[in-house]
Amino acid sequence: METKKDTFSDFRQKYQRYLKLEKGYSPNTLDAYMRDLQKLLVFLKGEDISVVDAKLEDIERFAGAVRDLGIGARSLARILSGVRQFYNYLVLDGYLENDPTELLESPKQPQHLPEVLSTEEVDMLEKAIDLSKWEGHRNKAIIEVLFSCGLRVSELTNLKLSNLYLEEQFVRVMGKGSKERLVPISPRAIEELGYWFMDRNVMKIKPGEEDYVFLNRRGAHLTRTMILIMIKNYAKDAGILKTISPHTLRHSFATALLEGGADLRAIQAMLGHESIGTTEIYTHIDTTTLRQEILEHHPRNIRYNS
Repeated sequence: METKKDTFSDFRQKYQRYLKLEKGYSPNTLDAYMRDLQKLLVFLKGEDISVVDAKLEDIERFAGAVRDLGIGARSLARILSGVRQFYNYLVLDGYLENDPTELLESPKQPQHLPEVLSTEEVDMLEKAIDLSKWEGHRNKAIIEVLFSCGLRVSELTNLKLSNLYLEEQFVRVMGKGSKERLVPISPRAIEELGYWFMDRNVMKIKPGEEDYVFLNRRGAHLTRTMILIMIKNYAKDAGILKTISPHTLRHSFATALLEGGADLRAIQAMLGHESIGTTEIYTHIDTTTLRQEILEHHPRNIRYNS
């Protein structure tokens, strides 16, 4: 293959097509990958280095340049992950024999434990909802489904009636990379959906939106921003001082399962994590809880504290 004739634009277009058609990435994920790739392409072009001639030291200098811009370790790790995938594509497609990013190291990241809500705090969040308002039962169902199923907010906004198997107590979820998974749904969440459906059934729904579970007052499906604002407002009304978002309910779902004794692999499947490493963040949360339990209940510590 005449790789020398391919321009930066050619590589960008071919890689974008690969991510869309072969990897099946969503538009949001695709945009994120292409934005990060563009940073690398601009750097290499400024250094007068072609994509296929870049060496490990060139990629490391790129990482240093990004770091110098003040970009944090977590964002840099994400960018370098995209760079690795790009060069892996070039090898798979025959542009390169050797991957220059094979020995590329990711920056060390400080351990950050996400905020979680206890079951009592989730109850407080739901009690802050005014059920006399038309959206009350809808919002309570949203919170209960997020906490019951551990969905990403994008998965919730795209949830369809045709994906609900309420008699079997399962929902079918379309996750990242258009990957489907079946997730159990609790009887409590099913009950709250039933209350919302009584209101939903009398709504005027926009054409093409009929299959979406959650709708706004104009009969169109909700956006992620609307749900974020709604949950933050209820947290404020409930007096919850933690910084929370819809994703907090997903973390709370996983943490509750782990503390209840669920297997990490089962949690990975329900969350739709491709790598078990992503799920292992919850083992750190559980270790914190375990340490507190030991301090409070182990006989040696009880005697010492006394």
